[in-house]
Amino acid sequence: MVDFDVVDLPETDHVAAGDEAPDFTRPLVGAEYWSDTSLSDLDGPVALVLFPMDGAFPATYVWNEIRDRGWGRGDTDHVTVVGVSISTPYEHKTFVEERGMEYELFSDPSAEVGDLYGAVQDLDGMAGIREHRPAVFLLDDDHTVTYAWVASEWPAFPDYDEVETNLERL
Repeated sequence: MVDFDVVDLPETDHVAAGDEAPDFTRPLVGAEYWSDTSLSDLDGPVALVLFPMDGAFPATYVWNEIRDRGWGRGDTDHVTVVGVSISTPYEHKTFVEERGMEYELFSDPSAEVGDLYGAVQDLDGMAGIREHRPAVFLLDDDHTVTYAWVASEWPAFPDYDEVETNLERL
């Protein structure tokens, strides 16, 4: 039995397959340090995963699934997998360490990256606080979007098998 309400989210005009991925610069956090990095600085194909703030159960679920499936390794080792949420670099560093993740996460407390990608929502019950909707954007070598999924309800999770199929095509 689900102990939370599933909520339909308003429609959004999000970045779609065929669009050029909007560039941005934010702190990119890894296990040891962070530095201001632009999306355009990342080489090769990119899997850009937008997710709610660290500590929310969907963030934990999404990144445990990505880690356990080995995105960016094996058949998809040519793809750079990065996340972005409203969490601070300090929170991201702890999240990466606790999950044993080999992925880096962009910190976007203002949710402006979410706005650029059309994947932002008001955080229920918190006036003036917005967060990223769960979303996955796959970008080719030229950072053209080849696949886009954005949640239309809360909570929602991508079809991981479908994303993997598209990852392998990059």
